[in-house]
Amino acid sequence: MTAALTQLLHIALVLCAAPVVVGGVRWLKARMMGRVGAHPLQPWRDLLKLLRKRPVLADNASWISRGAPYVAAAATAAALALVPSFARGMGFAPLSDLVLIAGLLALGRVALALAGLDVGTAFGGLGAAREMSFAALAEPALLLAALCFAILAGTTSLEGIAVTFQDGSVGLRVSLMLALIALCAVGVAENARIPVDNPATHLELTMVHEAMVLEASGRHLALWEAASALKLTLWLALIAAVFLPFGTAPAGFAPLGWLIGAVLWVAKMAVLCLALAAFESAIAKMRVFRVPEFLGAALLLGVLGAILLFVSTRLA
Repeated sequence: MTAALTQLLHIALVLCAAPVVVGGVRWLKARMMGRVGAHPLQPWRDLLKLLRKRPVLADNASWISRGAPYVAAAATAAALALVPSFARGMGFAPLSDLVLIAGLLALGRVALALAGLDVGTAFGGLGAAREMSFAALAEPALLLAALCFAILAGTTSLEGIAVTFQDGSVGLRVSLMLALIALCAVGVAENARIPVDNPATHLELTMVHEAMVLEASGRHLALWEAASALKLTLWLALIAAVFLPFGTAPAGFAPLGWLIGAVLWVAKMAVLCLALAAFESAIAKMRVFRVPEFLGAALLLGVLGAILLFVSTRLA
């Protein structure tokens, strides 16, 4: 019963926080550039407005365009439900495996690419081709980072990894820093953030994610925007769960511990949003042909980190 209650509170927390994370990053970037910026709650207002509108579909749109937004949003929400936030011992804790989370993210990516290809527009096909080509490098880098964590914790479960890292027995390792850099690079690419993509532009020569949702409107566009917000929240929560595991309430009924854990989780997410906004404000978007080099470097760092960990553990 306690595990189910913790899981429900976690789902409610992350679903409410996801649009605020997107709005907070936009607001912080605007303030850093000397502008007032939209209110951090503006994405919530946009979602509520779009949900009240019926989608307009092209004449040649198939069932893929109708079902893909629901599949992508559901897969991303399911993945986010597996990432611990304020407490341990959630109902879905036995399923919180990094490989499963990577698979759910891949499912959402495939749904997005199929939606971009379904209508047959040039922009949709361009964005889908770029998305899947980038994923060919991003997914192995994510799995190599998971391998680094598994070597140290003996499991790919996020709960087990967080507990191992929190007790301090792992210590500071160069391989973990390499895995963190690789994970951040993959997260930037997965969320179509600068320098890989610019979520605030619709320039056809540079867009990746936006090209695949140009035909979406109404409820479908709201679902795509919700899936994007959930994915960004997932990546920030994943980094916080692995590398900032302090303050998480232990398993069991602990209302005070849950409250402290929730406050600390919000603080950690705010710090990560600030870091993301500062990074995007200080760097320019790279050419699309340089993105494979960027992700290739992340893949190389993941390989190097896994090799270093494997050699050091074998020698020990």
